[in-house]
Order: sequence, then structure tokens, then C-alpha cells
Amino acid sequence: MNDPEGQPRPWTTGAKQVASRLLALGGNRLELLALELVEERDRMRQAALLAVGMVLFAWLSTALLTLAVVALGWAWSPPGALLLAALFHGTISFGLYRRFQSLWRNGDSFSASLEQLRKDRDALEKLLQ
Repeated sequence: MNDPEGQPRPWTTGAKQVASRLLALGGNRLELLALELVEERDRMRQAALLAVGMVLFAWLSTALLTLAVVALGWAWSPPGALLLAALFHGTISFGLYRRFQSLWRNGDSFSASLEQLRKDRDALEKLLQ
């Protein structure tokens, strides 16, 4: 795309620069996304291992605590001891459910990538206006 004198046309040079910058920008954003994917995978793996350990030890401690409460309360009132154990388990279950719901709603995965993409979009809109 040269003019008759062999010089490149100015609009093709500008278009090449814009395309080059867009490719570089896209490459940077893909690298950021890949890094965040790796971090998210590692975080999920760690969370899964912690959850397994937490469930195991919570089950053991709950079983022993239930046994202790029922054994201590059995002389007073067997149904009362069982109701107290059920109330304890229900309260803990409700608290864990609330914590799970708050974690589920407040996830901020890929926040850095999304913020950078918003900034890129805003900058591109300003450039095109």
C-alpha cells in the first residue's frame, strides 16, 4: 500500500500502530488473566484441603462434645440431654450456613482483570470519540 512515490500511506502506518498497540494490550490482559487463573486454582486447592481437614476435626470434636453433653445430662433428663445436643448442632449448622452464604455472595475472583478491562474499555471509548 504505497503511493506512487514509494512512500507508505499515512493512514496505513497509523492503523498498523493502533493494531500493534491493541495486540500488545490484549496480550498483557491475557497474561494477567492466566496469572489470576493460576492463583485462583491454587486458592481453590488450598481451600479444599482446609475444608477436608476442618470437616474431619469438626466431626470428631462434635461427636466427642455430643457424647460428653449426653453423658453429663443423662442423669438429669435423657430427653433433655438429647434436645440440648440437637440445639447445639442446629445452632452450629445455622452459623456455618450463614458463613457459607456470605462467602458465596462476596466472591471477588478475577477482580484485577475485570478492573483492567474496564479501564481499557474507557480509554478506548475516549480514543474513538
